[in-house]
Amino acid sequence: MSGAPEHVDVLIIGAGISGIGAGAQLGMRLPDKKYAILEAREVSGGTWDLFKYPGIRSDSDMFTFGYKWEPWPSDQSLADGHKILDYLRTVAKKYDVEDKIRYLHKVVKTSWSSDDKRWTVTVETPEGLTTLTADFLWCCSGYYDYDRGHAPDFPGREDFEGTFIYPQFWPEDLDYTGKKVVVIGSGATAVTLVPAMADKVDHITMLQRTPTYVFSRPGRDPLARGLAKALGLVPGFVPLRGLREKASFEVLRWANIGVLVGSYQFARRSPKRMRKIIRDGVIDHLTARDGQPGLTREEAVAYADTHFNPPYDPWDQRLCAVPDGDLFRAIREGKASVVTDHIKTFVKDGIELESGKKLEADIVVSATGLKVQLFGGIPVEVDGKPVDVSESMAFKGALLTGVPNFAFTIGYTNASWTLKVDLVSEYVANLLAEMEERGHRVVRVERDPSIPAKPLMELASGYIQRAQSEMPRKGDRTPWDAKQNYLVDMRVLGADPRKDEELQFD
Repeated sequence: MSGAPEHVDVLIIGAGISGIGAGAQLGMRLPDKKYAILEAREVSGGTWDLFKYPGIRSDSDMFTFGYKWEPWPSDQSLADGHKILDYLRTVAKKYDVEDKIRYLHKVVKTSWSSDDKRWTVTVETPEGLTTLTADFLWCCSGYYDYDRGHAPDFPGREDFEGTFIYPQFWPEDLDYTGKKVVVIGSGATAVTLVPAMADKVDHITMLQRTPTYVFSRPGRDPLARGLAKALGLVPGFVPLRGLREKASFEVLRWANIGVLVGSYQFARRSPKRMRKIIRDGVIDHLTARDGQPGLTREEAVAYADTHFNPPYDPWDQRLCAVPDGDLFRAIREGKASVVTDHIKTFVKDGIELESGKKLEADIVVSATGLKVQLFGGIPVEVDGKPVDVSESMAFKGALLTGVPNFAFTIGYTNASWTLKVDLVSEYVANLLAEMEERGHRVVRVERDPSIPAKPLMELASGYIQRAQSEMPRKGDRTPWDAKQNYLVDMRVLGADPRKDEELQFD
């Protein structure tokens, strides 16, 4: 490294859905700010480029998963991964974000200097290490480890002679036609893989230790199709050509926000009633009807109560949505099955279970969850001292105590990720505009010692619980509490930064 390092006003880490959204907001709101986006991989898109397993799709509706300022152009509610990737890259080009992305730039160290009032960022590139400086650092790298997933130590794993796969690293040349497949797990990845592979395999089994709440929703939004028909638009698409079309998108977006927020609040306040609603839906989808194959009513009840009846309340862990009941259809047709049991050991041709049952397998897919890694695992220093982020407290779910001129974006876990991305992007852009207008170079937020600390994410999901010791904390009251509620956050993050008494400006 030699010479004076390049300097930018804002340095964004990550070119996935959060980083692209952040860059677009800066371009729209603060066009005179010089910013760059550093992306460790060779392409943009984050999750939607990394994961290539069969059937990958959104698990929340696209009218809220797309940016609110660049509407999703289709009535497909739960969209395929490649369509989401196309959407993100189209947005990046349209808002001139693509030109700001520097690929194969992996951040390995960040250091804040109070004397210089700027960040120094060390970056690994194909040409070697380089250094940039920035007035403001914005981490948009998601919340899980891109290099490795959660990998349980399965007994006898080395004895298995078939193919063992992690969805995060799906072999593009894998031929599973006519194979016996076992998918270990019951989260969003598993319930996506099973129906996507069911038509080609000999049989596919979802092996779970604990059931998950699974519910069906239309793959294409009925309201979107109705509005498109009423407005005379091309079937399947809602192009924003005028005020009526833009108004229709707002209707769609707010209808889905209402469902997300309302269903979550209903589930937390009336868990028994929500449990019954989900159970009734599963039973209905498993039962034979209209001359099609399926289970009897009694069989469907027993199947639902065995394999789709979690021991926890709805939204203690994330719910899984399946488009048009595709998972249940695969079970009805006998192409797929669910087994709730514990693994005793792998054997050469499958898996032996604690119950004594054996699952034969040519291919085993370990969909056992992600490994959480905040801020890309990048070391952070402030005035030469390493920052332990687990001792920091998040302010409005966007800033960190003890770390000046720093913001981060983590989306919702109980709703569309991008709803929070939009709010944080607007808040940070407003904060930067306020600093520029008032001539401030530094903003910091100091922790109030009187506020009790709570886990940043309160889901009981294993991948969240395993990472609690490495996460920042949150408080028990606004603006320190991350409510996971879009309507609340609209007010909290939409407030004028000048009214945030917790912020200190230099």
